[in-house]
Amino acid sequence: MSSPNPFPEQFADRLAIRELVDAYAHLADRRDAQGQAALFTEDAHVAVYDGEPDGEPGAEPAQTLNGRDELAAAFGSLRNYDKTTHFNGQSTVTVDGDRATGETYCLAHHLWTEEGQRTLMVMSIRYHDAFVRQDGRWLFAERRLIVDWVDRRPSTA
Repeated sequence: MSSPNPFPEQFADRLAIRELVDAYAHLADRRDAQGQAALFTEDAHVAVYDGEPDGEPGAEPAQTLNGRDELAAAFGSLRNYDKTTHFNGQSTVTVDGDRATGETYCLAHHLWTEEGQRTLMVMSIRYHDAFVRQDGRWLFAERRLIVDWVDRRPSTA
């Protein structure tokens, strides 16, 4: 007797994880810091790197956050911008039971006005994620945010 095809379950898991990644970006742009934090496990860990974390020996994160309270406080800093748009691109996901890992590319656009000048900052980001399914729902357990490059320039309305 052959084993059942795992493809439908894998497809559903991959879709749910992509929806989680996209929900994070959507909530960021809506300035819903508590909603973003709720997408993470209670003990989640986030590390932010300026460049490849594995590229240089001893590369340390520019910022680390632990737990939903620290995450919500950090996510609230997006309110400092007039507008943001996080555009998720290609992603890869590997599912292993109730755990998964993945990488997602993102172009994060930030607009603000300072001393009468409107400014646009575009960040090319890659997220290296560890996901866990808890109570039938996929959540972020760990997220490494890697900033590959930043472009900052004057913007017109």
